[in-house]
Amino acid sequence: MLMKQATQRYTALRRSIVEVMSKSSTPLTIGDLLRKLPKVPQSSLYRNLAVLEQAGVAVRVKTSGDTGRYELSERLAGHHHHLVCSRCGSMKDIVVPSSVEKRLDDSLHALAKSEGYVMQHHRLDVVGVCKKCR
Repeated sequence: MLMKQATQRYTALRRSIVEVMSKSSTPLTIGDLLRKLPKVPQSSLYRNLAVLEQAGVAVRVKTSGDTGRYELSERLAGHHHHLVCSRCGSMKDIVVPSSVEKRLDDSLHALAKSEGYVMQHHRLDVVGVCKKCR
């Protein structure tokens, strides 16, 4: 439906990209996607990711380095946050308990309001050092 709203076709390649992302518990780099879709040329992957982003199917998650990672949008994957390793750049999806999420959301709404903003949503990355890098 998102692709149709964006007047884009949901091609076999786009379906494959979405399927790979849906099976991952972490946002994927271009390298990760190319390893999981070995017959896809890199330029084709970039073009199709751009279309998926524009349609609201996928999002590019910015990391502390230059490497971007891609995952399904919250509309498809649900609301979650990330643990990010400041040394190796690894990233893991986490779901915050609903009671904590509610307090966080309420606090962020209040903060935004105090600054004259109307909050639409929030993203949270917890940055630290993973087990492998300690």
